Formats: sequence, C-alpha cells, structure tokens
Amino acid sequence: MSLLLDTSVGCLVGAAVGDALGGATETALPEQIRARFGGWVEGIVPPYHADWATARPLAPYHKGDGHITDDTLMTHALVRAYAAKRDHLDAYDVAELLVPDLIERVVHIPDLERDGVTFHRLAAAERWLVTRLHHAHADPREAGVGNIVNCGAAMYMAPVGIVNAGDPAGAYAEAIEIAGAHQHSYGREAAAVFAAAVAAAASPGAGVEDVVTAAQDLARDGTRAALVAVVKEARAHDDWRTAIPALRAAVAPFDTVGEDYRNPGLGARRPSRLHAIEELPVAIGMLVVARGAFRPAVLGAVNYGRDADSTATMAGAIAGALGGAAAVPEEWSSAVAAGSKTDLEEPARALATVATEIFERDRARFARRADRFTELAR
Repeated sequence: MSLLLDTSVGCLVGAAVGDALGGATETALPEQIRARFGGWVEGIVPPYHADWATARPLAPYHKGDGHITDDTLMTHALVRAYAAKRDHLDAYDVAELLVPDLIERVVHIPDLERDGVTFHRLAAAERWLVTRLHHAHADPREAGVGNIVNCGAAMYMAPVGIVNAGDPAGAYAEAIEIAGAHQHSYGREAAAVFAAAVAAAASPGAGVEDVVTAAQDLARDGTRAALVAVVKEARAHDDWRTAIPALRAAVAPFDTVGEDYRNPGLGARRPSRLHAIEELPVAIGMLVVARGAFRPAVLGAVNYGRDADSTATMAGAIAGALGGAAAVPEEWSSAVAAGSKTDLEEPARALATVATEIFERDRARFARRADRFTELAR
C-alpha cells in the first residue's frame, strides 16, 4: 500500500468511525452521556434513546450501533464528485456534480435502515444545497449566503485535504471555493481550515504540531481566535476526560449555540466575524490532548457530546491521516462497516487514485507556467 493510499484510508475510514461512534452521543451533554451509558463511552454503543424511532424532540434516526450518519454520506458523495471530474473542484462542480448525486443516486442510509437518496437523510442546513442550487438556480459561488451557519460544510471536507495532501494552503483555497456553495461566514471558514488540517496531516512525517500550525496560520477571525484558545488549554491536559470541561470553557466565548445545546437562543448560528463553530476547534483540541493518537482523540470528541458525530468525524479524519490505516482500531472499523452495510475503504481507494491524477495535472500546469514565466523574466 502506498503512503498516499494508506493516508487516504486512515483519513476517510477514521472519519467514518468517528462519525459512527459520535452519532450515539450527539446533542447530549457529558454528564448525560455518562448517566445514560453508565460511564464514559469507550467504543460502539446503542442509541442514546432506546426508543430512537419515536423519541422527541430528536429526529427518528437510528444513531449508535455503529451506524454512520450524514457526515459520512456527504463525504462519500464528495469523493464521487472528484471521481467524476478527476480534477480540482469548484463551486459550479458542487451544483453540477454533488447536488445531482445527493438527489439521484441511491445509497444505503444506515440510520434510516433503508436505501434511498442521500437528500432524504440531510438536515436543513444541508438541504439548503439542493434548495439553492437545484431549485433556486443561485450562483454557486454565493449560494451559501443566508444559510444556517454551522459545521454542515466542514463535516465532509476531508477529501479536499487528501487531494491537496502536503499543501494546506491549497486545501484551504479549494475548500473555501467549494464551501461557498453551501455555507458562509465562519461555517465556510471552518470547512477550509479543516481541509487544511487534513492536508497538513497528510504530509510524510507530519505530527500534531504541523496540523496546529497550518490551521492557525490559515484561519481567520473568530475561527483563528477559537483555535488559539482551545489549543492553549488543550496543551495543559493529557487525558480527554479532564479536558472535556476545560475545552468547552475555552471555546464557549466563540460559540453562538450556548450551554443549552438543544435549545439555542436567537443569536445562534448567525454570521459573524467574531465567532466560530464549536466542532473544529474542539476536534483539534482533542487531537492535541491525545498527542495525535486516534483512539483518545475520537473518544474525547464522542464524550464531549453536543455535535459529537461531527466533532469526532473531524478528529478521526485528522488522526487517521496522521497515523494511516493502522491507527484506526480494526474492531471499530470492521463493526462500523458491518453495521452500516458500507464499504468504508472503497471511497478512500478511489480518492487516492484521483488525487494522484490531479497531482499529475497540477505538475503539468505548473511546468507550463514555469516555462512561460521564465521566458517573461529573461
């Protein structure tokens, strides 16, 4: 297995595993998680609500039991968009390749326990893509303006980091372009910084500090301030259990949702240059606490609760890119693949192949530019 393939598998399988583990604790607070499961969650667990199909106010999704959620469904859809174009993506490709995939391609939806189109599983902020691009025919470059500002675009940007492996700035730029069709404000910013973090992790010999440096160097406004605050706090911890309340306190000034996660106020998820989504800074914070190790980084995100599936998706993607396929516990990845009835490695293999083709295109493009610039400079 090439290093690129190993990195791609570690990243995408790691993201899916984080998603599946975090789905069971999503929207709950840490003390509620411990009460429900009799202690810290240490692996795959049943749904938070035993009556998940009828529990309110939650939607009737069978999260838990190793089921991936919309985070992974969207990630795999983005991989298919890359596989279709076999080159870098832009906002128009979101409209022309990603959206048709979401509304036409039949996939297995594990937490609905049936086959269907991905659109049927999407939340409101993700359905915005279809509303704005398919029905309203908005300019893809600005279609994200007006959406709920959340992690909906960030949660599936890991493939952008693999396509731009070793080039965090390139990943940031490409994700900013893609995410503009879906998100705006700090939701769009988080998508770009997450892609950059994956690209940094996907560099030979990279470590946690390379990820932190790339993320902080490229992040802007409230997203950068939140990352700095959370990482500073994370450096004082080496156990995700004690880090949970400390990281929450560090990110709280930048988070618009507030402490009552299920009942946010009127200021929640509105655009701002001063705020940030919670999930990305906490994911990177847990990576720092775990010193880059997959298991503790993901378990920290899972037990943090709140938007646990997306936080754990991001932590799992970055840790998996750092450590490769072997970093992801096989007992988790095999159980998630079986429980979700989904081949978790196939999209990663496809992405590695496409990333290689895109790099060769980039190499040829740069060679042409170098020849032209050299002639101009004579």
